[in-house]
Amino acid sequence: MSNSSISNIATEGDEAFLAPEMNAFGRQFRDYDVESERQKSVEEFYRLQHINQTVDFVTKMRAEYGKLDKKVMSIWECCELLNEVVDESDPDLDEPQIQHLLQSAEAIRKDYPNEDWLHLTALIHDLGKVITLPQFGGLPQWAVVGDTFPVGCAFDESNVHHKYFMENQDFHNKNYNTKNGIYSQGCGLNNVMMSWGHDDYMYMVVKENGSTLPSAGQFIIRYHSFYPLHTAGEYTHLMNEEDKENLKWLHVFNKYDLYSKSKVHIDVEKVKPYYMSLIKKYFPENLRW
Repeated sequence: MSNSSISNIATEGDEAFLAPEMNAFGRQFRDYDVESERQKSVEEFYRLQHINQTVDFVTKMRAEYGKLDKKVMSIWECCELLNEVVDESDPDLDEPQIQHLLQSAEAIRKDYPNEDWLHLTALIHDLGKVITLPQFGGLPQWAVVGDTFPVGCAFDESNVHHKYFMENQDFHNKNYNTKNGIYSQGCGLNNVMMSWGHDDYMYMVVKENGSTLPSAGQFIIRYHSFYPLHTAGEYTHLMNEEDKENLKWLHVFNKYDLYSKSKVHIDVEKVKPYYMSLIKKYFPENLRW
């Protein structure tokens, strides 16, 4: 994909998609400060996440889940399974997960009709959240959802509820607490360990099962929760040229991912045949999870 095609598509989408200002609860999106019971639980979530997401923990999780030995099933089976998942880190969402996935996918499909890989990426981007279910190891919410960030280098202050990182064992480790840490400038995000969660897990599933989803789609799956990068503009010193190209698509996607969390109900059975055809195009029938 050329730079010109990306910029033209991005401009077209900006004109077509008008993002609402309020979430399903009548508040601004990603408002982590407003006083409410839900906000308190979200803050507690980030306290636990920031304390526990260490280099050692991420290394262990990547080894365990990289085996892909939890289940064999199709993409659509996983979509249906996702309805059992609640995301405690999200202050905006109280709909079943399948509705959010389809809201995102359908909004993108309307504005970018020719980018079928992007429609499918929107549908599957959160499927990794199944690792919170008992049959996938029943990981705690802080190891599944929430904003992601690199481990092995300094925790940038753009991370939400940054203060809780001070209790993370890596915070005081001299090997890990500098700007580059164990990495080198421009090394590429593919060489950077991210905090463990549904993003990295789903990326593993996509890659190891031989999906033909384009690089930009796989990048979106892996980094869509990396808000310190795609929204705050931090950690760019770790990116390479391919990352910079793919980030343009992530910026397009993120608008739909965040703001399509609305009360618009999608008729699942009506749109299912279209998405089944995309799954068949880009994935094997059954995948190792």
